[in-house]
Amino acid sequence: MPSINLQSLQSLLQNNVCEIIFEKRRPKPGDSSQRRMLCTLDENILKSVDGRLTLNYKPPSGPPKYNPGSKNLLPVWDIMMQGWRMVNMDNCEVVETIPEGNFFDYFNENIYPMSADEKRKYMGT
Repeated sequence: MPSINLQSLQSLLQNNVCEIIFEKRRPKPGDSSQRRMLCTLDENILKSVDGRLTLNYKPPSGPPKYNPGSKNLLPVWDIMMQGWRMVNMDNCEVVETIPEGNFFDYFNENIYPMSADEKRKYMGT
Protein backbone atom coordinates (compact mmCIF):
# COMPACT_ATOMS: atom_id res chain seq x y z
CA MET A 1 0.00 0.00 0.00
CA PRO A 2 1.30 3.47 -0.79
CA SER A 3 1.83 5.98 2.00
CA ILE A 4 -0.53 8.91 2.45
CA ASN A 5 0.62 12.40 3.39
CA LEU A 6 -0.62 14.53 6.28
CA GLN A 7 -2.86 16.85 4.26
CA SER A 8 -4.48 13.99 2.34
CA LEU A 9 -5.25 11.97 5.48
CA GLN A 10 -6.55 15.04 7.29
CA SER A 11 -8.89 15.76 4.38
CA LEU A 12 -10.05 12.12 4.18
CA LEU A 13 -10.79 12.00 7.93
CA GLN A 14 -13.08 15.05 7.76
CA ASN A 15 -15.93 12.90 6.34
CA ASN A 16 -14.79 9.34 7.01
CA VAL A 17 -13.34 6.92 9.50
CA CYS A 18 -10.11 5.29 8.39
CA GLU A 19 -8.22 2.24 9.46
CA ILE A 20 -4.56 3.20 9.22
CA ILE A 21 -1.20 1.61 9.94
CA PHE A 22 1.78 3.78 10.82
CA GLU A 23 5.24 3.55 12.35
CA LYS A 24 5.46 4.40 16.03
CA ARG A 25 7.89 7.21 16.76
CA ARG A 26 9.08 5.60 19.99
CA PRO A 27 8.23 1.88 20.08
CA LYS A 28 8.62 0.24 23.47
CA PRO A 29 11.03 -2.71 23.71
CA GLY A 30 9.19 -5.90 22.85
CA ASP A 31 6.29 -4.08 21.16
CA SER A 32 5.57 -3.89 17.47
CA SER A 33 7.10 -0.92 15.65
CA GLN A 34 3.75 -0.35 13.94
CA ARG A 35 0.37 0.75 15.25
CA ARG A 36 -3.00 0.08 13.66
CA MET A 37 -5.70 2.62 14.43
CA LEU A 38 -9.32 3.34 13.62
CA CYS A 39 -9.57 7.14 13.60
CA THR A 40 -11.56 10.14 12.41
CA LEU A 41 -11.87 13.91 12.46
CA ASP A 42 -15.49 13.78 11.26
CA GLU A 43 -17.44 16.16 13.51
CA ASN A 44 -20.79 14.68 12.41
CA ILE A 45 -19.71 11.38 13.94
CA LEU A 46 -17.81 12.74 16.93
CA LYS A 47 -20.36 15.34 18.04
CA SER A 48 -23.37 13.05 17.55
CA VAL A 49 -25.11 11.43 20.52
CA ASP A 50 -23.44 8.11 19.61
CA GLY A 51 -20.09 9.87 19.25
CA ARG A 52 -20.32 11.39 22.71
CA LEU A 53 -21.78 8.30 24.42
CA THR A 54 -20.36 5.33 22.50
CA LEU A 55 -17.00 6.77 21.43
CA ASN A 56 -16.63 8.96 24.57
CA TYR A 57 -15.69 11.90 22.35
CA LYS A 58 -14.30 14.94 24.15
CA PRO A 59 -13.43 18.08 22.18
CA PRO A 60 -9.80 19.17 22.45
CA SER A 61 -9.16 21.36 25.49
CA GLY A 62 -7.03 23.67 23.38
CA PRO A 63 -4.31 23.60 20.76
CA PRO A 64 -1.22 21.45 21.37
CA LYS A 65 1.70 23.21 23.07
CA TYR A 66 3.73 22.68 19.89
CA ASN A 67 3.06 22.59 16.15
CA PRO A 68 2.32 18.92 15.31
CA GLY A 69 2.62 19.60 11.56
CA SER A 70 6.23 20.69 11.99
CA LYS A 71 6.97 17.18 13.29
CA ASN A 72 4.81 15.56 10.57
CA LEU A 73 2.22 14.52 13.18
CA LEU A 74 -1.56 14.61 12.76
CA PRO A 75 -3.87 14.78 15.81
CA VAL A 76 -6.85 12.42 15.35
CA TRP A 77 -9.61 10.88 17.47
CA ASP A 78 -8.55 7.27 18.17
CA ILE A 79 -11.79 5.29 18.26
CA MET A 80 -10.38 2.24 20.08
CA MET A 81 -8.46 4.21 22.72
CA GLN A 82 -11.23 6.82 22.88
CA GLY A 83 -8.91 9.79 22.99
CA TRP A 84 -6.83 12.19 20.96
CA ARG A 85 -3.64 10.65 19.53
CA MET A 86 -0.86 11.87 17.27
CA VAL A 87 -0.26 9.90 14.08
CA ASN A 88 3.27 9.79 12.75
CA MET A 89 2.85 10.64 9.08
CA ASP A 90 6.40 9.66 8.06
CA ASN A 91 5.09 6.27 6.91
CA CYS A 92 1.30 5.97 7.17
CA GLU A 93 -0.96 3.78 5.07
CA VAL A 94 -4.76 3.78 4.78
CA VAL A 95 -6.06 0.20 4.97
CA GLU A 96 -9.77 0.94 4.79
CA THR A 97 -12.05 3.96 4.54
CA ILE A 98 -15.51 3.81 6.13
CA PRO A 99 -17.90 6.55 4.97
CA GLU A 100 -19.60 8.61 7.66
CA GLY A 101 -23.06 7.16 6.96
CA ASN A 102 -21.87 3.55 7.36
CA PHE A 103 -19.65 3.96 10.41
CA PHE A 104 -21.94 3.08 13.32
CA ASP A 105 -23.20 -0.05 11.52
CA TYR A 106 -19.54 -1.04 10.98
CA PHE A 107 -18.72 -0.21 14.61
CA ASN A 108 -21.65 -2.20 16.04
CA GLU A 109 -20.86 -5.25 13.90
CA ASN A 110 -17.04 -5.27 14.07
CA ILE A 111 -15.65 -3.19 16.93
CA TYR A 112 -18.21 -3.21 19.75
CA PRO A 113 -18.20 -7.03 20.15
CA MET A 114 -14.38 -7.16 20.54
CA SER A 115 -12.87 -8.07 23.90
CA ALA A 116 -10.16 -5.86 25.41
CA ASP A 117 -7.55 -8.43 24.35
CA GLU A 118 -8.86 -8.49 20.77
CA LYS A 119 -8.68 -4.68 20.68
CA ARG A 120 -5.05 -4.74 21.89
CA LYS A 121 -4.16 -7.29 19.20
CA TYR A 122 -5.96 -5.19 16.57
CA MET A 123 -3.94 -2.13 17.56
CA GLY A 124 -0.66 -4.04 17.72
CA THR A 125 0.08 -2.91 21.27
